[in-house]
Amino acid sequence: MTTHPIAWLCIVVFILAYMAVMAEEKLHLSKSKPVILAAGIIWALIAWLAIGEGVSHESLSKAVMHDLEEYSAMFLFLLVAMTYINAMEERRVFDSLRSWLIRKGFSYRQLFWVTGLLAFFISPIADNLATALLMGAVIMSVGQGSPAFVTMAMINVVVAANAGGAFSPFGDITTLMVWQAGKVEFFTFFSLFIPSVVNFIIPATIMNFFIENGRPAALEDQSSIRKGGLVICVLFLMTIALAVSFENFLGLPPFMGMMTGLSLLMFYTYFLQLRGLTSSRPIPGVDDEKKEDLDIFKRVAHAEWDTLLFFFGVIFSVGGLRYLGYLEVISETMYTGIGATWTNITAGVFSAVVDNIPVMFAILGMNPEMDVFQWLLITLTAGVGGSLLSIGSAAGVGLMGTSKGRYTFLSHLKWSWAIALGYAGSIAAHFLVNG
Repeated sequence: MTTHPIAWLCIVVFILAYMAVMAEEKLHLSKSKPVILAAGIIWALIAWLAIGEGVSHESLSKAVMHDLEEYSAMFLFLLVAMTYINAMEERRVFDSLRSWLIRKGFSYRQLFWVTGLLAFFISPIADNLATALLMGAVIMSVGQGSPAFVTMAMINVVVAANAGGAFSPFGDITTLMVWQAGKVEFFTFFSLFIPSVVNFIIPATIMNFFIENGRPAALEDQSSIRKGGLVICVLFLMTIALAVSFENFLGLPPFMGMMTGLSLLMFYTYFLQLRGLTSSRPIPGVDDEKKEDLDIFKRVAHAEWDTLLFFFGVIFSVGGLRYLGYLEVISETMYTGIGATWTNITAGVFSAVVDNIPVMFAILGMNPEMDVFQWLLITLTAGVGGSLLSIGSAAGVGLMGTSKGRYTFLSHLKWSWAIALGYAGSIAAHFLVNG
């Protein structure tokens, strides 16, 4: 049905919705809103077209439920991860790390490397957006007297967070999608570690020579981890281990392990309440602003719902285009005509303009015949390709919103050539190490 005018209209609806997503900062419109609307319109048009062609309601419903199954598994997995991150944030785990960095009195060049390395190694566990925002807060605090340092350090953090997320199934939504689709086994992702390091090190080394000498004034910033914060960190690692174990040893979807891990967090917060260390109810004689509130359902409520619902819109919009046959046509043209290697490299560059989530979901929907090496290649390129532009990843978009104009699209663009060298270097490293 790819040549039918209604099918063309579905393409137009998707493009318009994604243009609104790309203009999120200008429109002040949450990215989930246009794609959810697009998903509803696309499937309504598909139903109108399909019924006219004699397709049964049961067949249409089966196609929609297939997309729902994919979304629900990803939704539950991400919801648990976000809840843990929010709980650690409430226990001031990240504030404590930020406070320690500020008190150390590092030089500008040392801060450039420390924040970059921390972003690289935190993002495989936490998502790249949370990691970038944490490091961004540190950079803004210590770099107040040097706008040039703030700009370059934030570019470095974006590259590092995206590179660190590329070698871990938990580091980015795209890697999680590839793992849950069964294309790459859990521990195989870590073979991308060296290519990810190369992707981070090349532009960081180049920018290092342009960092000014000097040392920012040491700031007094006192913040300590609240009771139970370190235990919650351990429980998060246990939850990740459960997700891996459920999938590898029991043959169950990873989200079952994550949900089991969420129950551990729920019981631990209940234990803290019993000991009087925290409360989900008003505490007599304690100011609401001073009380420690670790109500787990409030942590769930504070999840990144815009991202979770954006993911819904993307999966159902792209799923509709797949149902119409467009992904099959693109797969035949690209993967059969051009070849898997160049298609995967091009897709990574494309993800700098269009978010890597729909790019990866479209490729998974095409389901081209590729070996593990090629699936790792598209995982790498889709993960780090977004660093080429500031709008290419959630980390870049997030920092643009919090940098008070010091990190912008144009300031990032000035260093895109160095980031592109890292992109090319990471691909070369993948061929040398894993080829």
